[in-house]
Amino acid sequence: MHPTMQPGDKRTIRAWTMYDWANSSYSLTITSAVFPMFYVALTMDGERDLVLERYGVRAAAAYPWALSIGFLAIALIAPILSGIADHRGNKKRFLQFFCYLGAACCAGLAFFTLDRFWLGLATVALACVGFSGSLIFYDAFLPEIAERKDHDRISARGYTMGYIGSVILLILNLAMVMRPDLFGLPERIHLFGRDWGGVPARATFISVALWWAGWAQIPLRRLPLGRRSDDHGVNVLTNGYRELRKTWNELRRTTRLKSYLGAYFVFNAGIQTVMYLAANFAKQEVKEVADDGTVVPISDAGLITSILLIQLVAAVGAMLFVRLSKRFGNVRALMIGAGVWIGACAFAYALHWTSQFYILASIVGLVMGGSQALSRSTYAKFLPETEDHASYFSFYDVSYYLGTVLGTAVYGAVYAITGDLRDTVVGIGLFFVLGLFLLWRVPKEERLALQAA
Repeated sequence: MHPTMQPGDKRTIRAWTMYDWANSSYSLTITSAVFPMFYVALTMDGERDLVLERYGVRAAAAYPWALSIGFLAIALIAPILSGIADHRGNKKRFLQFFCYLGAACCAGLAFFTLDRFWLGLATVALACVGFSGSLIFYDAFLPEIAERKDHDRISARGYTMGYIGSVILLILNLAMVMRPDLFGLPERIHLFGRDWGGVPARATFISVALWWAGWAQIPLRRLPLGRRSDDHGVNVLTNGYRELRKTWNELRRTTRLKSYLGAYFVFNAGIQTVMYLAANFAKQEVKEVADDGTVVPISDAGLITSILLIQLVAAVGAMLFVRLSKRFGNVRALMIGAGVWIGACAFAYALHWTSQFYILASIVGLVMGGSQALSRSTYAKFLPETEDHASYFSFYDVSYYLGTVLGTAVYGAVYAITGDLRDTVVGIGLFFVLGLFLLWRVPKEERLALQAA
């Protein structure tokens, strides 16, 4: 039997939060900042959509669909892997595999080209699989390393570490892009028999891979494998299905947990769509006045400023929502967050200028940090007494991923149909309206249904 953890061990908790520090570099540099700008520069020539001309699909629609495929893939395999992890007691090994897969694909994005567009999008999807898959097993450690009363605080600490770590790397990445001479980076390089442009941006993708895999060594060394089942005669694959069915039957018997999971599915669809696609929206819809008085799209510097603002404010928001949860309860605090999100969507639909976008970034950062941290800890609090944390968290994460699939797919479909990104904001806002209603319906106390499991 592998060694197990005692809840509340400070060294283990610190090591656990370092994975947020490690993997959030993907969330910021790859999904929010440098890669979206690189993607637009690669696929757009002014108003010309090079992907549309070559492949017959809008570039701004193809990207969210690639993310949708990645999230759908992990949603399909997550419950099975979680059941296997609970049986084998090897959550850390799965965490390690997906971590390295995601990091390797981030490095692979350095070779993204227009003539290998579909291969590049496949790499985008696989990087998403690595990031998302690792979070299943990372999140599943929370109820094991922390006592229930500390879940909000520890979850918020993890997100805060992620925001701080990702900002540090992003500042380094921005220096690489804006002052490549300081790092000895040329703008173009001849490699593998072809000429590569955008070398500084490509180098940042490799830096994310090294940061992610490197800092992940701290939790990978500290976290134990977990408790292994004494039943060695079962097939781990079929056992994964059995564990999935067992956990589903247990989940169906709950009232509060099941209601919360449904609300989270809808609410999170809006949050993740904003996270992954806000930069694309800003690059096409937000304007500023140049020095010569002409109106131009938001500059890269302006977009980066807004992204940094979101990250810094999000760290404050994560701790603020811990206070709100203590005063009003977790669900009501999330309802407050949903109300703010609805207002933010209304503001986003009407805004046009960079100064307005900075205000929106501050609002989004405040509510994003709090919503994400509190959503995870609320689910951990609502769990019944169990040792199958990975199996239960697989349902949480499947809701997370399927919600993201729905959100990004709706975003891509609305834009593909209307050609107006502002119409996508309406769809996102409806997710928050429905999420608020479903949160309002979550019971205050757990009630178990009478049917047999």
